[in-house]
Amino acid sequence: MSYKIVVLPGDGIGPEVTGEAVRVLKHLATLRPSLSFDIESHDFGGAAIDSTGEPLPPKTLDACRSAHAILLGAVGGPKWGTGKIRPEQGILGLRKALDLYANIRPALFPSESLLKLSPLKEEHAKGTSIICLRELVGGIYFGDRQEAEQGDPKGAAWDRCDYSVPEVERIARVAAHLALAADPPLEIHSIDKANVLATSRLWRSTVTALFAKEFPQLKIDHHLVDSAAMVIGSRPRKLNGIILTDNLFGDILSDQLSVIPGSLGLLPSASLAGLPDGKGKCLGIYEPIHGSAPDIAGKGIANPIGTILSVGMLLRYSLSLGEEADLIENAVRIALDESTHGGHQIRTADLGGSAKSVDVGAAVITALDSLCK
Repeated sequence: MSYKIVVLPGDGIGPEVTGEAVRVLKHLATLRPSLSFDIESHDFGGAAIDSTGEPLPPKTLDACRSAHAILLGAVGGPKWGTGKIRPEQGILGLRKALDLYANIRPALFPSESLLKLSPLKEEHAKGTSIICLRELVGGIYFGDRQEAEQGDPKGAAWDRCDYSVPEVERIARVAAHLALAADPPLEIHSIDKANVLATSRLWRSTVTALFAKEFPQLKIDHHLVDSAAMVIGSRPRKLNGIILTDNLFGDILSDQLSVIPGSLGLLPSASLAGLPDGKGKCLGIYEPIHGSAPDIAGKGIANPIGTILSVGMLLRYSLSLGEEADLIENAVRIALDESTHGGHQIRTADLGGSAKSVDVGAAVITALDSLCK
């Protein structure tokens, strides 16, 4: 089977981390002769502004629409400032054009050897395994708004937050699918502010009704967002499973969760345009959660683990290749595990070491080889 993968290296360290992830993906294909990856690279973000004058050129968008999956590096940097045309507009345009409504961000430790890096005490961080599922194309970020007039001493601004029953239902079904993919099924924690907001009351009632009707076998509970934030900052294991929430709350909570493992370079993400059930096309963008890090761009020291794990998510959700996704995740674990536990103990600067990006890619490839013997 051949799969078309579009790579958008982007800006800053994006080309470096995607380069290592693509190297791992290509090596996987040599270990699985039945698999073939047609990999195309296209300009995006600031790089596309430099080459075409716009962050999301039509050629890039067309390639993304025809792909099985998209791998993104990073976007933005001081070079492009905050002018009218900005690299980040490419991401928003791509989300809207492809209707990427389901954002998945896991918060976990790729290897338990990294527990000491967490800002939380080890006894509180150990065992944390949370998937933050965020509705990505609705809510307050996409609603009508009114800016305050400059110079008006009584100026007022407002942002409108809208959600409909169908919007909530489709993201809730993704949560159910993710829960049922695990054995035993994961618990689902729906996060809202139903004691204050009308949209949250709609969210809670819709989620409750859908799970009672379609997924009665799953365990679901509801939390107010301020309470959930306190739990994440103190005893995150209490929310192990899936956090299901809207665009605004998901934006905030997923960033809070990302602090737990100790480095942004470790974590992957996915933004999906469909249900990852293997029954139809599920186009997605897969990317590390870190930014473009222009201060270290070109030095070859960026941590590509988050991007390599994003390839694992790509295999799992868009290509329905769960076994191969497991191989990637296990290879990353072995690369990071301490040598006393049979690992390579690879550490880039953000993890307290001196390994280069290429060293990480090589360690993951070596681990893949050992797993496939």
